[in-house]
Amino acid sequence: MKIKENLCTGCGQCEVVCPVQAIQIIDNIAILDNKKCVECNVCYRNAQCPVNAIRPTRLKWPRLIRNPFSDVISTHKLTGVAGRGTEEMKTNDITNRFEFGEIGVSIELGRPGVGTKLANVELFTLKLSKIGVIYEKASPLSALIIDNVGHIKEDVKNEYVLSAIIEFKIPNEKLPEVLRIIKDIENVIDTTFTVGIISRVNDNGKIPVVKNLEDNGFFVRSNAKINIGLGHI
Repeated sequence: MKIKENLCTGCGQCEVVCPVQAIQIIDNIAILDNKKCVECNVCYRNAQCPVNAIRPTRLKWPRLIRNPFSDVISTHKLTGVAGRGTEEMKTNDITNRFEFGEIGVSIELGRPGVGTKLANVELFTLKLSKIGVIYEKASPLSALIIDNVGHIKEDVKNEYVLSAIIEFKIPNEKLPEVLRIIKDIENVIDTTFTVGIISRVNDNGKIPVVKNLEDNGFFVRSNAKINIGLGHI
């Protein structure tokens, strides 16, 4: 993304909408910090620049990878859907991606409003791979993992993105190990992250993973998202 300084009037509308604070008004001109910019296109689409000073540019590798991990309407070539993750985790009542006795886990780095270097992904994947988690093959992030150890492609590690979602599944009994890894990394990581847990609901309405989470110091709020299978109709 470029801001034409010779056109900019310093109105500040782009500064307000930037989700990672990569734009500042300095001496009545909008200045874009290229290192912080995640190529999300929010300023281009939503700032309503009165002088059309905001211009998208043709991105090259590896900076090109910033866009699909940051732009919510950008379609990732691997998934074929817009967004940073897959549809599997939110539509399990249709896909049956996670069976009884299995737990799906998503770890989203960088949100809300902070962003992350892709190098932070390895903090998780190097440890998760050791315990044998099964990464979601259709996830854009899984495509960056280059070996069974959990390393990601070297040339993308310094790229800054709005968020990156690690998606995987485990048998129920491995959940405590995963939660311990999450707690350890929380103390050393330099960005925010959120954890999603995907579990089947028993016929009696009970969610067995809840007690397992609470026993390990993670408490589930009552506003958790529940899919009720209407997609089958």
